[in-house]
Amino acid sequence: MIGQIDVSDAESSEPSERSSGLRYRRIILKLSGEAVQGDASAPIDHDVLDYMARQVSRITSLGVQVAVVIGGGNIWRGEAASERGMERSTADFMGMLATVINGLALQASLERHGQHTRVQSAITMSEVCEPYIRRRAIRHLEKGRVLIFAAGTGNPYFSTDTTAALRAAEIGAEVVLMAKNRVDGVYDSDPRANPEAKRFSTLRYMEVLERGLRVMDTTALSLCMDNRLPIIVFDLMNASNLERIVLGDESVGTVIS
Repeated sequence: MIGQIDVSDAESSEPSERSSGLRYRRIILKLSGEAVQGDASAPIDHDVLDYMARQVSRITSLGVQVAVVIGGGNIWRGEAASERGMERSTADFMGMLATVINGLALQASLERHGQHTRVQSAITMSEVCEPYIRRRAIRHLEKGRVLIFAAGTGNPYFSTDTTAALRAAEIGAEVVLMAKNRVDGVYDSDPRANPEAKRFSTLRYMEVLERGLRVMDTTALSLCMDNRLPIIVFDLMNASNLERIVLGDESVGTVIS
């Protein structure tokens, strides 16, 4: 039943020897709302959701514990609304609700692929999803369930980038994977506008701040730096990238550490 906490052992087993060759065994995957929209005119592209679900299911079958933080920019952008005169806290709470919609849509796609999934919301709405409880979240991951963190941190003025960094630290994730739509890493300028743009294979946290590179907001980056959480920026639309990353292929994307 949706919204009901289920801690039974019936759904999935503990990780097995499948995970022995992995570089990362517990990850946070950060998805933007715009990625969920894809190229469609509607807010949610179900073909894109299906594609994402297949990629996530593929790495969970290897024994990777996957938690997803999803944005809501395809439906609502709180910062943009506040710039037009809406009170910022109200605008941000509306954005948090948009992430719950995206989280439920992704859950439905994952479950169509036979992947047991839980959505945990930082804002209590027990009729549709679980509340965020750290120990329950970790237990879900240990039992092989994909976990989707929705509603950001539950507080205005904080982005879903910050949510990804915060939840990664809380659940003991080994890496934050920043999925981009057809951008294969961090560049010194916009590669879509500048064909001469240089892609970085590695960066240090302070380099990102000093160069003003748009990887994630500074609060999220500082959280990762303080907790020594590596960040990998990569193109999710390349079907092999996610699996290559968890298996330790360092040629994929840009590694920030």
